[in-house]
Amino acid sequence: MVVIGLYVILVYDISNEENGPKTWRRVFKICKKYLTHIQDSVFEGELSESQIFKLKGELKKHLRTDLDSCIIFKSRNEKWLDKEFWGREDNATSNFL
Repeated sequence: MVVIGLYVILVYDISNEENGPKTWRRVFKICKKYLTHIQDSVFEGELSESQIFKLKGELKKHLRTDLDSCIIFKSRNEKWLDKEFWGREDNATSNFL
């Protein structure tokens, strides 16, 4: 069986209402398990469809549908995206040491 990885960019917005900081911490920890944290509430990395399914399941337990949002952009390969930094460039997205 061949596992096809998808390049994923995940962004979320957590409301401060109704215990928002606690929700933010939980969502942040879950995202960090699967992806690389690149900026505030933005993560990126390569995941299989099954990992995306697991990530979505974990996040759904904590995201409040009336207050919070999460968007996942998927691409077959990172090379199809033109990434451009404006301002300070953070090398956290680099896979090279």
